Amino acid sequence: MTKDEPVAWLGGLIGTDLVESSDDLSATASAGRWAVVIDFEGKVRCHRFASWHRGSVREVIGPWSGPAASAYQTTLDQRGYESAVESVRADIAAGRLYQANICRLLSAALPSPDRANILGLAALLSEQNPAPYSGAISIPNEGLEIASASPELFISVTDRQVSSGPVKGTARHGDGLSDKDRAENVMIVDLVRNDLSRVCEPGTVEVPSLLRIEQHPTIVHLVSTVDGLLRPEVDLAEIAEAAFPPGSVSGAPKYTALQAIKELEPTPRGPYCGAIGWVDADEGTAELAVAIRTFWKTQEAGEVMLNFGTGAGITWGSDATAEWDESVLKAEHLISVAAGEVQ
Repeated sequence: MTKDEPVAWLGGLIGTDLVESSDDLSATASAGRWAVVIDFEGKVRCHRFASWHRGSVREVIGPWSGPAASAYQTTLDQRGYESAVESVRADIAAGRLYQANICRLLSAALPSPDRANILGLAALLSEQNPAPYSGAISIPNEGLEIASASPELFISVTDRQVSSGPVKGTARHGDGLSDKDRAENVMIVDLVRNDLSRVCEPGTVEVPSLLRIEQHPTIVHLVSTVDGLLRPEVDLAEIAEAAFPPGSVSGAPKYTALQAIKELEPTPRGPYCGAIGWVDADEGTAELAVAIRTFWKTQEAGEVMLNFGTGAGITWGSDATAEWDESVLKAEHLISVAAGEVQ
């Protein structure tokens, strides 16, 4: 396999032999198994691979050499981030918001672009930060190179059953989770219930699991599950129209939260906080993760950059410095893994 040959590793399967690309989610309802990336701002990239087989990402890796953890620049420094937190709290006090997720992007130049195969990074992440929705897509000729260690399910579909697993609440240990974390999770669960009700049979949207603690490398999360039975003939494009962007990384009310994000965050998020996953039209199944704990490559001013996003959900009970610290906590382990600084 050449370094520019398209390949995907999603749902434990390796996809090769790219045969079709589309910027329309409806294309995934036609035939075959697709790799899908949706940017937070709504840009869609769908790629149908003819061949899929179960395997480890180790089968398709290339060399990886990442930037030092200290090399990253942030779109919002601590002062700017804390100011954004206080702006959200002011909107909550004024009755315009209940919650908004405020994020910042970290970027660093890759020291050896020829030794920076995104699948090599995906393998490193899978070993040192295993996650339930790990995946990667590498289509260099189309500028798509992304590796994710996401802990969060955005949407899964099986036999017309749709599920979502919103994650809100992060701490180093379970006893560090607060009442603010629990209230935040419940707010987003209500938002996801409302989103899914737009595409589900009336009365079928349920919450079978609320506020369970999940252990991940170096941190814990509060996770809930929302299920529903899809109406007949609803496809992924309609589900995305109802539920995208994910509620856990936008806020409530979603429209107003998105306005606040646009005003307070200095750059678009791109793949970060969007969705990454797969759709199998033949089986009528799909699994898209929220693209958090996610790296992607870009070209900027002649340099190849590695990007990573981090953030936190802001409520009236937020402390600005604590929210900045949470954004640091979410990033520090993963950028150290990408740097080869974790053994």
